[in-house]
Amino acid sequence: MSTIRNIAGVIIAAVLFIAYMSYFVVDERQKMIVQRVGEISRIVDAPGLYFKLPFLETVTPVEDRIILWESNDRPVQDKASQVYIVDAITLARISDARRFRETLGADLDQAETRVGALLDAALRQTYGLRSFDEVLSSDRLTMMKEIKEKVEKEAADLGIDIVDVRIRRTDLDGAVLQSTHERMRSERNALAAQTRSTGEAYKTRMNAETDRLFIEKTADARRRAEVIRGEGDAERNRIFAEAFQQDPDFFAFYRSLQAYSKALANKDTTLVLNPDSEFFRYFGGESKDQEQVPAPKQ
Repeated sequence: MSTIRNIAGVIIAAVLFIAYMSYFVVDERQKMIVQRVGEISRIVDAPGLYFKLPFLETVTPVEDRIILWESNDRPVQDKASQVYIVDAITLARISDARRFRETLGADLDQAETRVGALLDAALRQTYGLRSFDEVLSSDRLTMMKEIKEKVEKEAADLGIDIVDVRIRRTDLDGAVLQSTHERMRSERNALAAQTRSTGEAYKTRMNAETDRLFIEKTADARRRAEVIRGEGDAERNRIFAEAFQQDPDFFAFYRSLQAYSKALANKDTTLVLNPDSEFFRYFGGESKDQEQVPAPKQ
């Protein structure tokens, strides 16, 4: 009886072991490659519970999610042989599990190495066709597109689909960074000197134009002033002439008062004249040839 129990236990254990070896579970994040005696018999890419032949079939999981591979500190050169240090990332997915198994043994480490080599070649080709200004300008989107297309074409033969390639950093190598800064500084200094020269020329031209306008306007103002002054003198002479015609004696008296005012304006003025001089004809007494001045006409 004990022997029968032992045999039954062994049979049950063997059945359980065979049952355990006969199924596998596919997660939604992966695919399964089912191989029979080393040959791929089928690819299972839908999640669920599946069965296989124990001992004859084996399963190899393959990542079905998007994989991120980093490529840091990659040295590349532009067409002027200036060296840059580039950081890039690659987003990829296993699109053909059969080909991925046949070419890379379904090994993600080998896949990262191969795709990294393809990326290095694409970076060198793309940067090598561009100048310094193009590398550091907004042309980077076009560059990333070109790099992706180059890597994508080669990676398809490995069963890998390149989702995207992004350049995170592009820096000049330390050996050429200082010389590049000096060149950029010289260019900016030359541009500043040119700008200052243009400004000085404009300033000189504006000053000359201002001086010319000042001289022209001053001359015109003086001419107009002389014309107005001449017109004023003419009008004054006309008025004096009319006054003289209306009353010559009063006009003579008025002119004498003006002469007194001008001659005696300074209190320190000393005049040595004959009392009978014509200059004093309106001071008090009458000269021997002077007649009484009539009253002004109303």
